[in-house]
Amino acid sequence: MARELKGERLEKELARLEAMRAYEREYGDFSLICGIDEAGRGPLAGPVTAGAVILPKDCQILYLNDSKKLSEKRREELFTEIKEKAVAWCVKTASPARIDEINILQATYEAMREAIAGLGVVPQLLLNDAVNIPQVEILQVPIIKGDAKSVSIAAASILAKVTRDHMMAEYDAIYPGYGFGKHKGYGTAAHIQALKELGPCPIHRRTFIKNFSTET
Repeated sequence: MARELKGERLEKELARLEAMRAYEREYGDFSLICGIDEAGRGPLAGPVTAGAVILPKDCQILYLNDSKKLSEKRREELFTEIKEKAVAWCVKTASPARIDEINILQATYEAMREAIAGLGVVPQLLLNDAVNIPQVEILQVPIIKGDAKSVSIAAASILAKVTRDHMMAEYDAIYPGYGFGKHKGYGTAAHIQALKELGPCPIHRRTFIKNFSTET
């Protein structure tokens, strides 16, 4: 991807990325800094995913940004590059049933803890997108809108989102008619209409669809 940018455009992108390393520089005494983020807290269906990523110091991945600000094509490219360049990475999920059982926030925390545990190395510092994860003894720094301010959190957000998008595309084939491949489980008008006509399927979050379906 580096060949796509030259001259002033490349300098501008490198400057943007350098600004996104502010937290990594601030905590530069830590050699293993892990970014944490989630995807899928809001949808009516499907799992919530949590990504954990440790990037090498001064790792250069052009276009790294909040996953929501990137095109699907760019996210897919970065998904591969992040996994190739990361010191360690892991994505874990919490199922719709688990979300219904313990609520979406606790399910998200659980997936985050499992992602950290799945890294294979123990981070010295966690940079989190806006949250403090309970039952984690590692030092944590919650950053509001962190996926746009930290390269580590941005990388985690991309891994979490692309992993979840892939899962929802697979569910679209298993449970046709809902449009999971398009809206990824979010409460679009088309999804709500399909839910009313077809009723819920096994990946719908029963606690999220009470207002849209009589069959809960």
